[in-house]
Amino acid sequence: MKELVVDASVAFKWFSKEVHSVAASRLFDGQVVLCAPDLIGPELGNVLWKKVCRAEITAADAFEIIAAFGRIGVEIYPTAVLLPSALKLAVKLDCTLYDCLYLALAVAKNCALVTADERLHTAAVANGLATNVRWVEDEW
Repeated sequence: MKELVVDASVAFKWFSKEVHSVAASRLFDGQVVLCAPDLIGPELGNVLWKKVCRAEITAADAFEIIAAFGRIGVEIYPTAVLLPSALKLAVKLDCTLYDCLYLALAVAKNCALVTADERLHTAAVANGLATNVRWVEDEW
């Protein structure tokens, strides 16, 4: 079974009808083990909070999405052990430490991060990490 790291940009698409949502849902084909650093929960929650504040979704919808995310079974890894390598990546790629935590996990597990974050994807590919990052629309 193949392992892939997913970030919050992909996880939110599982619960919304927006660009790349269909591609993100392909991760549920039964052939993939999904992994993420423990940051994914707070990041997803923050996106939901923003959507509620903008009246794009209801608070009830946000709570339902959080509950549904918990049932998906994404394997969660602690960020504390990823911090040194994530910081190196953040400096090298000029990307946030938050985003690089996902990439650091992919590098540590020798697999790929699936992302819908264009800036992170572009920076990772440009800096020799093409084997560790996939655009959400790519094959994995």
